[in-house]
Amino acid sequence: MLCRTRLFGIACGVWALLIPLRACGEGEGRPAAPPNPKLVKLPFSFTVGMENTPVVFNGRPLLVDNHRPGGFKAKGEDAYLFILDLTTGQEVARFGKGHSFVSAFVNGPELNVFATEFTDFGNTINTKCINRFSSTDLKTWHQELALARDGEEQFFNTSVCRDDQGYLMTYESNVPVKWCFRFARSKDLSHWERIGGLEFADVGGQTACANPTIRYVAPYYYVMYGVWCFQAKPWGCYRYSLPGTKYVTVVARSKDLIAWEVSATRGPMLDPSPGEGINNTDADLFEFEGNTYIYYATGDQATWGTIRVAMYAGPMKQLLEGYFPEGVPAILFNAKERKYIYP
Repeated sequence: MLCRTRLFGIACGVWALLIPLRACGEGEGRPAAPPNPKLVKLPFSFTVGMENTPVVFNGRPLLVDNHRPGGFKAKGEDAYLFILDLTTGQEVARFGKGHSFVSAFVNGPELNVFATEFTDFGNTINTKCINRFSSTDLKTWHQELALARDGEEQFFNTSVCRDDQGYLMTYESNVPVKWCFRFARSKDLSHWERIGGLEFADVGGQTACANPTIRYVAPYYYVMYGVWCFQAKPWGCYRYSLPGTKYVTVVARSKDLIAWEVSATRGPMLDPSPGEGINNTDADLFEFEGNTYIYYATGDQATWGTIRVAMYAGPMKQLLEGYFPEGVPAILFNAKERKYIYP
C-alpha cells in the first residue's frame, strides 16, 4: 500500500505529468533499452484480498490471501488469513485472526505462511510482530513468532525463498525510511536472525521501496518491489502505458544482497493498463505447468482495488532473466550504502 492520503495523491498526479518518457539506458550515446518480456494480463480479477502469494501445494495451485476490511482504517480484530483453491475457487482454509500482509512458502509437505499481526492501520499504524503459521493438512496450524519489532519499527509485507544457505526473508519496514525492506535468515524457517548492515532503503532520495517479493534463481536473488513512478529519480527513465500512472512494480537482481542492478528494459515490470487505475503493485508470482503467473494489485490506493493476474508463457527463470539485457547500462543500488547509483 503505497499512497496514504488523497491530498498526496493529487500531488502524485502533478509529478506524473512531468516524467520524461525516455527508456532506461537510452540517450547520451547509450544503446536503446529493449522491450520487456511479454506479459499477457488475463481478463479476470479477484474481488477480495490485496497482498497474496500463489503457491503449488501437494500438486494443487492455491492462493494464500488476507482479509483486511476497513482499508486505511482497518482493525486487527476484523482481519484474518485465508486460502483459495485456484482450480475450484473454493476457500479451503481460514486462520490467523488479527493478521495481514501475508506471504507463503512451500517446504515439501509443509505450507508455511508468514503474516504481520496488527491492532490498527491508518493514520497511526500499530503492528506487533511477524508470525509464522505452518500446516501439512491446511486444517491444523502451528503459530510461532518469526520476527519481533525492534523499537518503534513497524512491519508490513514479507517474502521468503530458499537459497544455498537456508532460507531468506525480505520484510517491509518503516526503518530507516518509509517505505523500505530489510533481510533475515533462517536454517529451519522457525528461528530468524536479521542481516545487519543491509537495507534496501533509499535514505538520500527518500523514494519508496515497498512490498518486496524475493526469489533465488542461482546465482541471482531477484526482488520485485513497488515504487512511486512520479519520483523522476530514478523512475523517469521508464516508459509507461498511461499518463496518470503513479505506482508500479520494478525488478532488481543481486548475487550477494549488497550490489543490485535494476532492470534496464523499456518499462517497469508492471504498470497499469486501461481500467486498472493508477496502481500495479503488491506483486507475487509462481510457476505452474510451464508458465509463470504474476498476481498483483490494481486500483487507486484509496477507494478501490482488486487483484489481477499476468501470464508469461515460459518458466520463471526465463522471465526474470529477460529483464536484464546484456550491454544496457542499468541503475544500481547498494544495500550497504543505502543508495541508488546512476549510469
